[in-house]
Amino acid sequence: MEEKLILAEEWDKTFPKSDEVNHKKVTFHNRYGITLAADLYEPKDTKGSLAAIAVSGPFGAVKEQASGLYAQEMAKRGFLAIAFDPSYTGESGGTPRYVASPDINTEDFQAAVDFLSVQENVDPGKIGIIGICGWGGMALNAAAIDTRIKATVASTMYDMTRVNAKGYFDGEDSEEARYEKRKSLNAQRIVDYKNGSYALAGGVADVLPEDAPFFVKDYYDYYKTDRGYHKRSLNSNGGWNVTSSLSFLNMPVLQYADEIRSAALLIHGEKAHSCYFSKDAYSMLKGDNKELMIIPDAVHTDLYDQTDMIPFDKMTTFFEKYLG
Repeated sequence: MEEKLILAEEWDKTFPKSDEVNHKKVTFHNRYGITLAADLYEPKDTKGSLAAIAVSGPFGAVKEQASGLYAQEMAKRGFLAIAFDPSYTGESGGTPRYVASPDINTEDFQAAVDFLSVQENVDPGKIGIIGICGWGGMALNAAAIDTRIKATVASTMYDMTRVNAKGYFDGEDSEEARYEKRKSLNAQRIVDYKNGSYALAGGVADVLPEDAPFFVKDYYDYYKTDRGYHKRSLNSNGGWNVTSSLSFLNMPVLQYADEIRSAALLIHGEKAHSCYFSKDAYSMLKGDNKELMIIPDAVHTDLYDQTDMIPFDKMTTFFEKYLG
């Protein structure tokens, strides 16, 4: 039985509501028994079965931010789309709160496919997914295991398992560095167990240090300003549990990326600090239905909400081709 969730009734998104689509709140559950909350967007005045898209991300964001914008835009273009909060975050269920897991979060995408597959106005043979930032890696992982996913877009992608295990730009890729991380995280487990609660790692800093690297300033400009702040967003507030990183040290999500047979489109900003994730993931993909699109002059968070830079028209033709 699904957990009863309390969902916001008001429009509390970081983007304006479109009068071209119908919107409603929905829930569904994954195979771990966690109930997920989602916003469903569908084009107005449609008949027959639609192709459908499930959207999630960025890592530490909520559906009222970038994923909702993507879902609404794709609905304006003729698709039924849902933007969902991953397990343990936002309005979705699951305790303890603010936990991430490469397995459970991949399952969240598969659960979204379950939900879409049984909607009366959805063609179950025409389902795609979009993963933003850290959920770009999760989306590719879902595409590797779920043959029902016919097309995948990874936008401004992070491989969260790689960055946790090896550091940014693989600068901490050594057994010794990983050992020190493991030792620190396992010590934190004991502290948390004694306290009966999980310490938070902290989201984006409220006050930026003067020497903060550009990508930290980039995140601040989105999560800590009116542009993208949301009260339920982990990155805008207290962040993930410190110990969330543990399983990411052990379980690479792109292990079978070279076996993805369905279509994949990777989109990244030319000037994003994270662009190497998409380039390297793309080099793993095989087949003639894979594409890498680099957006000139764009930084990482430009692809969260800058509608003049996010290539929605390209995404539309991609999904029309492979979900058609």
